[in-house]
Parts: sequence; C-alpha cells; structure tokens
Amino acid sequence: MAPTLVASRTALPPGGALRLRPGEAGSAAPTGEDGSPTLVASRTALPPEGAKSAWGGPARTLALRACVPGAALRMLPSVSSLAALGLLSSFAVAQGAQPVSRIVTLSPSLTEAVCALGRCAQLVGTDRHSSWPGSVQVLPKVGGLEDAQIERIVTLRPNMVLLGPRSRAGERLQALGVPVMAFDARTHADLKRMILKLGDTLGEPARAAELLARIDAELDAAAGRMPAALRGRTVYVEVGAGSSAASEKSFIGETVAKLGLVNVVGGELGLFPRINPELLLRRPPDLIIGPRATLANLADRPGWSTLPAVRQRQLCLLDTERMDLLSRPGPRLGEAAQMLVECLKALPPASR
Repeated sequence: MAPTLVASRTALPPGGALRLRPGEAGSAAPTGEDGSPTLVASRTALPPEGAKSAWGGPARTLALRACVPGAALRMLPSVSSLAALGLLSSFAVAQGAQPVSRIVTLSPSLTEAVCALGRCAQLVGTDRHSSWPGSVQVLPKVGGLEDAQIERIVTLRPNMVLLGPRSRAGERLQALGVPVMAFDARTHADLKRMILKLGDTLGEPARAAELLARIDAELDAAAGRMPAALRGRTVYVEVGAGSSAASEKSFIGETVAKLGLVNVVGGELGLFPRINPELLLRRPPDLIIGPRATLANLADRPGWSTLPAVRQRQLCLLDTERMDLLSRPGPRLGEAAQMLVECLKALPPASR
C-alpha cells in the first residue's frame, strides 16, 4: 500500500513502508501520536542547478523525511522519481514562473470567466454547480463551497485553483503547495477587477479588456431596450430560500438599476440580506423577480397577497437556468440583463 503524502505530519497507512535505496540514511523524525510511521514534508533551500545529492541524484528537491519507530530513517528518492509515481504532483519545485496550464475552479462564475478568456481547454476540474459552457459538464467535479474534495483536487495536478473568499479549501490547498487565487466578485467593480486579474494570470490581458468592453456594451443595449413604461418602477429581487434578497449595492442590484428600476432593498442592509417579509409591506414593490421554485406561492406569505406586484401578476418567475444566469457574477452579466428585459416586457399591462 502506498503512503498518502500530505504537507503536514500524518500517520502512514498500515503496511505503508517506503522503499528506499540502500545506503540512503536519513535523520530521525518524531512518530505519530499513536506510534505509527509518519511522513513529514518541508521545503529546503535549493542547491545550485546541477548539484548532486548524497546518492548521486538531483539535489534540487524537497527534503522529505520519513520515520519508522525503532529504526533509523532513510532519505526518500528524488522528487522527480516520486512525481513519476504521481505522489508529488503538487509539490514540484518551480524553476521559474510556470504557465497556468491545469486549472480547477470552485465557483461557476470563475469557470465561466476562464472559458470566456479562451482557456476552457486548461480546465481539469470544476465545482459541482458549474454548467456553462456545456463542455465543462463532463469535467471531474470536486465538490462545492462547503465541501471541496481536497484529495480529489490534488490528484488532478492543478497548477492553479480558483475559488471564492468563502470557500474553506484555500488554506488547505496552499498548505499542500497548490497555487490558489481567491476572488470576491459581488459588485460590477469587483467583477471587472476579477476579469482583469484573471486575464493577467492566464496571459490573456487583451481578451480580458475585450470581454469587459463586450459586457458594458451588452448592458447598455439591454438598458436601451427597456420599455419607458417600466423605468422608475420599484422592484424586489429574491435570490434564494428564506427571503434572501439582492440589495441595491449588489451586482444584481446594480444590473436592475442599469435598467432603470428602483430596488426596494437598500444597500444599508448588506449586499444579499435576509429580509423581514414585513419590509415589502412597508415598501411594496411594483415588480418582483426571483426563482420560480420559491416564489410560486407568494400569495401564501402573510400579507403578500395585497402587494401590487402580486395582485397584478407583475412577477418574473425564473427557472433554474435563468436564475443561474442572473445570480452568477461573470462574463454573462450583459446576457442576464437582456434576459431580465425580455421577462419584464412579457408581463401583462399593470396600472400604476
């Protein structure tokens, strides 16, 4: 049974003895708390290029020490030898800046951004929710925001993992030597910074600039198609169960503002607050936008049957695909705005 390599001390599996070359003596390392063999990985200063180790192999390597209770330890073979066995894929020592060629994304927005920048082919894994473009649906899935599968990610040998700030995976992956970049795109300005940074990281700064110009043009086009009769109307945008809403300061709030609508959920409540349902009774919206799954029985919510938007059926009830489009701060932001315009134009006439 081969040992599992991690960046911190961990017990080796029973029977997981390491095969070492004769005469490669090493120094002792502590055993695990239960007396089981342990494997410790630590970075050491790199010797000059071409230097040889004590056993004649390359010395530019990670120092790895293993211990077996009651026995002297021996140095492991070179990193290149272990990498050939797939044991050290994420621990290769960079000899200089390496191009990003194997990417794992842990957010649908980041998956879409990578592909919009022309680097879909470099994706080797995504979170379970990434669904666009269609080609990413066949890639290995590595969990989600709360349950990223660290071991599976490492086996994919990424040289870049892209994730959001609330993902729990970042620190664990960095401890294993996996390069990580985190982005927090919750406003239009955040999104622009994210795309520009990704463009630089992936070697696609020109495409990033072109993508931003396209998004701005699509937003302007959507705003231009908004019927004058709808401009200035108040709107409530629900984004999840439990009356979670998009406030005027969120990227969704900024999108509806671009279309000329007035959000009834103020930015002082946060970007995506969970609101008290009575808020809408105090400030009834003319329009309601949100997922069909949670808004289908709006009239059953206490007092909501009296809301103008409910009484006059001024409701944009979005299916899962359109809700995904609206709720992902990515390269399809302009497309989401156009989708909202189409939905609003299809509503029955309402009195003011």
